[in-house]
Amino acid sequence: MQPEHSFVPNMRIRRRALAGMALIFLATFAAYAPVFHAGFIWNDPDYVTGPALRSLSGLWRIWFQVGATQQYYPFLHSAFWVEHRIWGDAPLGYHLLNVALHATSAVLLLTLLRRLAIPGAWLAAMVFALHPVCVESAAWISEQKNTLSTVLYLASAISYLRFSDLRTPGRYGVATLFFVLAVLSKTVTATLPAALLVLAWWRTGSVSLRRDVAPLLPWLVFGAAAGLFSGWVERHYVGAEGAAFDLTGLERLLLASRAVWFYAAKLVWPADLIFFYPRWTISSASPAAYAYLLGVLAALAALAALSRRSRAPLAGALFFGGTLFPTLGFFNVYGFVFSYVADHWQYLASLGLIVPICAGLARAAQGLALPVRRAAAAALLVALAVLTWRQSGMYSDMETFYRTTIAKNPGAGVAYSNLGAYLLEHNRVPEAREEFEAALKVQPDYKPAHFNLGVILLDSGRYEEAVAHLRMASGTLHQDYVHLYLGEALADLQRYPEAAAEYSLHTRLEPGNAAAWSGLGDALAHQEQYSAAAGAYRRALSIAPDLVGAHNNLGNVLLLTGQVAAAVAEYREALRLRPGDPALQKSLQLALEAQKTGG
Repeated sequence: MQPEHSFVPNMRIRRRALAGMALIFLATFAAYAPVFHAGFIWNDPDYVTGPALRSLSGLWRIWFQVGATQQYYPFLHSAFWVEHRIWGDAPLGYHLLNVALHATSAVLLLTLLRRLAIPGAWLAAMVFALHPVCVESAAWISEQKNTLSTVLYLASAISYLRFSDLRTPGRYGVATLFFVLAVLSKTVTATLPAALLVLAWWRTGSVSLRRDVAPLLPWLVFGAAAGLFSGWVERHYVGAEGAAFDLTGLERLLLASRAVWFYAAKLVWPADLIFFYPRWTISSASPAAYAYLLGVLAALAALAALSRRSRAPLAGALFFGGTLFPTLGFFNVYGFVFSYVADHWQYLASLGLIVPICAGLARAAQGLALPVRRAAAAALLVALAVLTWRQSGMYSDMETFYRTTIAKNPGAGVAYSNLGAYLLEHNRVPEAREEFEAALKVQPDYKPAHFNLGVILLDSGRYEEAVAHLRMASGTLHQDYVHLYLGEALADLQRYPEAAAEYSLHTRLEPGNAAAWSGLGDALAHQEQYSAAAGAYRRALSIAPDLVGAHNNLGNVLLLTGQVAAAVAEYREALRLRPGDPALQKSLQLALEAQKTGG
């Protein structure tokens, strides 16, 4: 009968564990309910698989062509590739999966903490699941790189702990596979081997070279290589270089110390969470900037002294700072153009404070009655869930997203500009213009706003103003189109040599644009450079044979240079494409008369 008595408690434990996991999922999905009506925001189209990558050859490019995707995270983009085949461009599926991955991370965290016998494990898992700081990662489709990589990170950590018990090659292989896939989803997970060494020190008070370091050496090497490669991609393909990143080594240290305190404060008191936080001014000449650094050093010294009694607080702080390290400012991250801090950058690192704080609360509450402990935990979790539900609402659609950001951070030029781009895309031109002008009031040198405002002014016939704004947009990611629109505006102002120069620059960057070649031909023809103009028109027609204007203008150039028969052929082709056009009929008639007279 003894086996039966031991079996029943085990079943009860399993049922309680499953019930706890189910509650995590239910609470998470309830808190994130507003997200399930949300659409795409910000750079989601850069991550949801585009038409050029949806084939099997596209999947190959995801893995073997750097630059095929915005960042080289091939496992993440392979997941997006599969997802697109399931639900296409409908955002609901992506949102459901992202929230499910977030909830799964919370469940895996619960599993890990229980394996380590850390008190307050369920509370920590629930706090992570419901904390509003995590909304930016769970509600923003692009940040599936956070939710997916964290699932793999925690699965790798659990598998490695199992390996550390029995040291079997199979368990090590499983842990390594999860780790590699995590790094190929987001390279911040390359910090896992360092975190496991911190965990080993927390458990035993020392780190053994043979027991702890040796198995993790391949991981450390792979993680370091992946991190360096990711930094190179960030600079050369994403654009994380230039004046926005010109900080001295000391200023980067000051930035890092301030960011650490910022992230810790948002975890402890998650108020005024914003997608774009104000971008700080970091100066080594400011005495106040050193207060954060001194605070970090004092906190580490205090935690080191406390570690004689308990290593947990210092271990948590090391995990927190170490996991944040790649985004603290020591390496260039493109997002620094807008702000030095962002909620999604501390998604994984947040565990370094959530876990020890919850463990401390659990220990402190041991003397209280069970109903009191449960009521206090419920009050905390309900408060976090409400904050998360409210924060999720800003992701409902692009316009709400940007207007909420502007309301919370009126100095965010990028939010005004991107809202303007959204309004322009939906033909709300007057509103769009207001947003671009507002962007330039708070950030006069913001190039995308200059570019879009220049295009609006060009379309409204205000060519001089359009030229001024388009020149201010020089250096933007749309540099090829800056040249194109400048060429058009300058041609309208009859400044043909300048127009030809701009069109030429565009055709070098975008040689497949027929309209640019045709515009170049027009600018050259106005300067009586007929041979070069004819060549530009022919290049345009080789790309787009049905370009009526190019056929007509080529006919004009040929007629002016005495190539009457060729001109007649061009006019006939233009009329075939646009039958009955009176201007084309007149041009053809004049050419035929010239052909008859032999002149």
